[in-house]
Amino acid sequence: MIAPLPEDARPLAGLLVVDFSQFLSGPLCGLKLADLGARVIKIERPGTGDLCRHLYISPADVDGDNTLFHAINRNKESFVADLRDETDCTRLRNLLARADVMIQNFRPGVIDRRGFGYEDVRKINPRLVYGSITGYGEMGPWRDLPGQDLLAQARAGLLWLTGSRDDPPIPMGLAVADMLAGHTLATGILAALVGRSLRGEGCHVSTSLLEVLIDFQFEVLTTYFNDGEHLPQRAAVGGAHAYLNAPYGVYETSDGYLAIAMTPSLKHLGELLDIENLPDNPPFTKRDELKAILAKKIRTRTTEQWLKILQAADIWCAEVRDWPSLLRSHAFKELDFLQTITRAKPDGDDVTLTSLRAPIRINDQVLKSTTAAPLLGEHTAAITSQFSLDQEPDRENATTTPARSI
Repeated sequence: MIAPLPEDARPLAGLLVVDFSQFLSGPLCGLKLADLGARVIKIERPGTGDLCRHLYISPADVDGDNTLFHAINRNKESFVADLRDETDCTRLRNLLARADVMIQNFRPGVIDRRGFGYEDVRKINPRLVYGSITGYGEMGPWRDLPGQDLLAQARAGLLWLTGSRDDPPIPMGLAVADMLAGHTLATGILAALVGRSLRGEGCHVSTSLLEVLIDFQFEVLTTYFNDGEHLPQRAAVGGAHAYLNAPYGVYETSDGYLAIAMTPSLKHLGELLDIENLPDNPPFTKRDELKAILAKKIRTRTTEQWLKILQAADIWCAEVRDWPSLLRSHAFKELDFLQTITRAKPDGDDVTLTSLRAPIRINDQVLKSTTAAPLLGEHTAAITSQFSLDQEPDRENATTTPARSI
């Protein structure tokens, strides 16, 4: 096992994040900051909490919450507040006066009407870094449409680009827009915190599902812009990248699938596959024809047989694995990626879950945490007492502590 980095030694230890977001994109940003040591207080509505608690992607229910909620809200605290209740809003304003970061992913204008838009919060705490995620930005004709992952993939061209020529539009098998938006916002917040350490003021960092998906395609869009705006054609066989020539793609073997990326020359690959007269550097117009020839030959042997032949010749290739195969692999085990998180219960009947650690190592130590997602409102009383939220804060000294310079 790889040694875990103690939480008080992590880069963001001592940082206070107040997270108003729900579902996936915003909470994922909060999770990344928590993994790096920040204290993340999750603001939830009374009664129901984050709607993601009950947004089931499988029948799995762990202690009243679905596994998705547990996955993205571990290592956080839950504070219940009603944004329509003035007493609760006063508590939140007092908490924000002491915070370093605020995160929200409401539709444009919604949180502003509740008095917690950036300009309102900036008056309370000018050093605060305010992070926002929307579906399609804060301007334009799509601003008020539902910011949902699949819909964003559809509008951004990702479905159209994915798959082989005769396939229908294919979405990615996970919430890629939400995840990219969460990661992107975390990056922007970290940059803003560095900027605050230099200039003494916070700022508003914002992104959207649409923007991160467009940026996700920057490589191919740059080609499109500078190639006469000719649309790429998805490969007829083993589609993997619309702009890359044969052999790049995924091929069926006699017992599975084989991904082939790069080769010193197509002619050399043909010799290894026992295919005669393949050209060395074929024109792109021959891509589909050549891939069909490769596909026919690759189907004649097992994945393992081809790996032994191709890897020995420095052909960049890989077997296509499912999750059980990946998790059994020695390569996965060496990463020490699994962790056990625990929800402590007042009656002592604690609940444990298996989760994944953050994919970062600092000084060869991994970022693991043991705390599962909180119960709804589990920390409201303790946070109210600790920060004296029912009293007016000392705004002059609210956001500085001797231990923190950012």
